Amino acid sequence: MNWLLPDYLADALPQEAAQVERLRRRALDLFAGHGYELVMPPLVEHLDSLLTGSGQDLTLRTFKLVDQLSGRTLGVRADITPQVARIDAHLLNRDGVVRLCYCDSVLHTLPAAQSANREPIQLGAELYGHAGVEADLETIRLLAATLGDLGAPAERIDIGHVGVFAALADAAGLADADEAALLQLLQQKDLPSLRCACAGIAEPWRSALLRLPELYGDVAILDRAERELPALPALAAALDALRRLSAAMPELPLSFDLADLHGYNYHNGVVFAAYRRGYAGAIARGGRYDGAGAAFGRARPATGFSLDLRELARLAAPTALSAAVAAPFAEASGSALAQAITALRAAGAVVIEQLPGSPADSRCDRRLSERADGSGQWIIETINRD
Repeated sequence: MNWLLPDYLADALPQEAAQVERLRRRALDLFAGHGYELVMPPLVEHLDSLLTGSGQDLTLRTFKLVDQLSGRTLGVRADITPQVARIDAHLLNRDGVVRLCYCDSVLHTLPAAQSANREPIQLGAELYGHAGVEADLETIRLLAATLGDLGAPAERIDIGHVGVFAALADAAGLADADEAALLQLLQQKDLPSLRCACAGIAEPWRSALLRLPELYGDVAILDRAERELPALPALAAALDALRRLSAAMPELPLSFDLADLHGYNYHNGVVFAAYRRGYAGAIARGGRYDGAGAAFGRARPATGFSLDLRELARLAAPTALSAAVAAPFAEASGSALAQAITALRAAGAVVIEQLPGSPADSRCDRRLSERADGSGQWIIETINRD
């Protein structure tokens, strides 16, 4: 049974691997065109570095091991975002705005969903150094452009702001444990349990917290929220930021959800998620996490997004494997045959040399054949499979 893989891990066979690689190249080229520089953090690093700041939510999802050189505990990364924040804050140490992108494997102790792979290929882009809503605009637009360019455009982009719930929880004087319990119920949309949990909270905070799950829809929901929720400065600022996003992106399929609080423990501003029909969860998520890098010596405003490229490859239009030219095996490197093969490959053709006694590869739809006139020239002929 040595050929069996652990649960929720899978090989990428040629068709999937070609699709993933095609999408990776397109995405990184798109990011580069927007000024995002590619970084490649290591697969393993010190655990306390991986779990610093935003990484605290990753504790249970991170594989741990002992470094045989130092004796320190290492972690196999479950998310690349904390690593990129470390690079921006500690290694690059640039002033002003920094744009970074990445695409590599991560490893999870448990699958994120029943059908998920424990080794996603995380593709993402992060923007550091600008606290204004303009940075949120850029990242949401880049997310939409990425999904569209990769053949899986978002059919809905939900936008929320964790500042709404945070303002209400702070005004209500909730203890940390009570805040965490309410947060979980809001994320689960468990309204009966939410009503019970809010029973001891004073008005108007109780009614406001119960109202949050109902505040989702188009931009009109923001005006409704302003009318129905208490007048708190932080809450008003959050709603104003969401209005600016809506006004600036009329071309995108935006909706608003004031109870969407994914990543609440590290996000501290605008959050967003992209969805497509036929896929149960979000195909991409992002948001603002200001203060990133503080543990590495330099707090920075930050916002960005990430997605699982393997999952996206399943949703995008499939990639057909390139048709190929079958050629006789060129034993002599300086022969006319070898030169013809080299020229075809230089022109972008896939040329598969047939090893003696082996049939032509099934991908081959053409054949490199020597002219019958004895001239020593080689020509391309179509393979007739009838």
